[in-house]
Amino acid sequence: MKQPPVNIKNKRATFDYALIDTYTAGIVLTGTEIKSVRLGKASLVDTFCYFVKGELWVKNMHIAEYFYGSYNNHSARRDRKLLLNRKELDKLQRESKDPGFTIVPVRMFINEKGLCKVVVALAKGKKEYDKRESLKEKADKREMARMFKK
Repeated sequence: MKQPPVNIKNKRATFDYALIDTYTAGIVLTGTEIKSVRLGKASLVDTFCYFVKGELWVKNMHIAEYFYGSYNNHSARRDRKLLLNRKELDKLQRESKDPGFTIVPVRMFINEKGLCKVVVALAKGKKEYDKRESLKEKADKREMARMFKK
């Protein structure tokens, strides 16, 4: 039996931030963590990325403990290392130093080879009026779709 594809999104990120540039990164996981991700038991809410010694880490990512994992189980909210090539890391680090910019995970998925990948985005925080504008656009699109459906 083939499992449904894993596609975990951070919907809050697109609402709170204007996404400027995206990168697809690998992630270092333990055995019980990848099993939980394959079951879809992960969340990207309130996650962010930061640099330590030139390496990119993701903080606050919740991956639920694996049900069948015994004493080998992982802690749910530990920091996890992201894997990008040096050129991408240097570019991200340079651009994220500017005020108002941050790096946020947008999506987590399992690729065709069975590896877990995280799409991270260089993002700039939206102001309150930008968020209201986004809500207005979303409502307008919904209204237009309803009108054309009839």
